[in-house]
Amino acid sequence: MGAQQRVYKAKINSTSSLRKIFKAMELIAASRIQKAVARAQAASPYAREITRAVSVLATQSNVDHTLTTEPETIDRAAVVVIGPDRGFAGAYSANVIREAEELIALLREAGKEVSLYTVGRKAETYYTFRDREIARSWTGFSEAPTGEHAREIGEALLQAFDTDAADGGVDEIYLVSTVYRNAVDRKPEYRRLIPLEVVEEEAGGQGQAAAQTEVFPLYEFEPSPEQVLDALLPRYIDSRILSALLSASAAEQAARQQAMKTATDNADDLIRTYTRLANSARQAEITQEISEIVGGADALAASGADD
Repeated sequence: MGAQQRVYKAKINSTSSLRKIFKAMELIAASRIQKAVARAQAASPYAREITRAVSVLATQSNVDHTLTTEPETIDRAAVVVIGPDRGFAGAYSANVIREAEELIALLREAGKEVSLYTVGRKAETYYTFRDREIARSWTGFSEAPTGEHAREIGEALLQAFDTDAADGGVDEIYLVSTVYRNAVDRKPEYRRLIPLEVVEEEAGGQGQAAAQTEVFPLYEFEPSPEQVLDALLPRYIDSRILSALLSASAAEQAARQQAMKTATDNADDLIRTYTRLANSARQAEITQEISEIVGGADALAASGADD
C-alpha cells in the first residue's frame, strides 16, 4: 500500500508542476491578446484609407492594370498559409492548415497548379514533413509581426506575380489566415489577394466588400491614374498582408489562452482524482494495519488462554 501512495503522490507533484506552467502560459497569452488587438486596431485606419483610395481608382478610372484585371487563363496560383511559430494553441494550427488544404483542393480541381508560401514554423513543418514543395517560407514573427515583415512577404509575392507562370511565376495569389473578431469568434478564412479584390478592413481584421454601397466623390488624378495605381497597389497589398498577420497574431494568443485554461482545468481535475485515490490507498493501508493488530492480539489472547 505504501508503494501505491508514493505513486499517487508522484503523479500529484508532476501534475501540479505542469499546472503551474499551464497557468503561467495562460496569463501570458491573456496579456498579449490586448496588445495584439490594439496593434490591429491601430493599423486599421491606414488600411481603411488606402482601401478607399484604391477603390476610387478601381471604380472611377478605366485603368487596365495587371493587378486589377482578371487574366484570361490562370495556370498557377500561390497560396500563402499564415500559421503560428509555436504550439500549445489547441486546434489553431490544424484549423488553418485544414482551410488551406480545402483551398488547394478546389484550385487543383479547377486545373490550376499550386505554389505554396508559408508563414510560421507549424505550417512549414507540416508541408516539409509531407515532402510538399514550399516556394518560400517566413518564420519567427507570428506573435509580433511588423510592417517590415509584411513588406518582405509582399515583395516576394509581387515578384512571383510579375513572373510568367511558365517560368515559375503565378497568376493569382490567395491568403489563408485566421480572422480575429473577438476572444471566442476566430475563424480561418481564405481571400484572393491578387488580382485585386478590394476589401474594407475593419478593426480586428474582419473584411467586407467595399465600394458597393459607398458613394465616392469625383476625383481628378495627378499624375495619371496608372502612376497613382502603381504607387498605391504595393502599399495596399502590404497593408492587407499586415492586417492578416496582426489578426492571426491576436487569434493565436486567444487560442493559446483558451487551450492553456482547458489544460489548467484538466490538471485540477487530475489532482483531485489522484488525491482521492491516495487517500483511499492510505485508508486501506490503515484499515489493514488495524486488522493485523487486532488479529495478532486475538491470537495472543487465544494462546494465553490455552496455556
